[in-house]
Amino acid sequence: MNDNEWPDDDTAPVIASAALGRDPGPLATAESGSHKVYLGSDFVLKIAAGHSRLDREIALAPHLPAGITAPLLSSGLHLGERDVRYACYARVPGTAPGMGIPGVDGPTARLLAEQAVQRLQTLHAWTPAAEAAETLAGVVDHGGFTGHDALADEIGKLVVLDTGGVIPGLVLDGLREIVDRAPLHASATVPIHADCHWGNWLAHDRRVTALLDFEWARFGDPIDDWFFLARFSGPHLEAVLDVIARATATPSKTLRAECELREAAYLSSDLRAALEHSGSQAPMAVERLRNLDELIVKRLWWGNAQ
Repeated sequence: MNDNEWPDDDTAPVIASAALGRDPGPLATAESGSHKVYLGSDFVLKIAAGHSRLDREIALAPHLPAGITAPLLSSGLHLGERDVRYACYARVPGTAPGMGIPGVDGPTARLLAEQAVQRLQTLHAWTPAAEAAETLAGVVDHGGFTGHDALADEIGKLVVLDTGGVIPGLVLDGLREIVDRAPLHASATVPIHADCHWGNWLAHDRRVTALLDFEWARFGDPIDDWFFLARFSGPHLEAVLDVIARATATPSKTLRAECELREAAYLSSDLRAALEHSGSQAPMAVERLRNLDELIVKRLWWGNAQ
């Protein structure tokens, strides 16, 4: 399903009525990059795009640790002119702090980070039942770090694809240095959210109320979540790194190096995809080149530790 194949907004009340077994009342739309999302007075309805990630979230929802996310009320396949997958959740108080936690002062950002870390530690300590474990173990092309050789191969592809020489040599050298320090294999031993940036949290009155969107959840390493939490904290990155280091008893240098490695993997994967589709993905290529400059040249992750 592409953007032109979305069911129109008139379909949402029909789906919500079937999901709830009652008149859903007026619906408002909410911003989402991968779904159509509608807000009722006490529920949220997500209608999937042309991918199966919502199926993953629906399969996990009944098994997740209590209180970590919004309760799933109903899910299914709406059969109509276009068949669409949907999930209906109880509406949890709060709004998303947003990428970079804009407009939030330092003490509040630290408080939210402490609560977010606690929720993620609950997730990481969860022992899923067989059905949930099977879902978490399913293959997901997440673009993150999977091992030394895979990252080295990704960087090699960048060199081949960069026929215009847009990637500075200093950046490629920096990526190779990160690869040289990378472990042979990534750990994949605990349940992780794998997309826990601040757009996927809800908070109300300086209190974290829910972690949303488990579509990328998988088995991984806790650092995969710590990376997302810190990286998208905007001016509060150093404070969030400090919160994580203290809560997990991880040396700051180790935490920074592991986050740097994760970002190198994600950016290399995204830039490779953009170079493979240079026409349609040119804006993403420009953005990822800027991100790589921050990572390698400006040494984003080393901040106060430089």
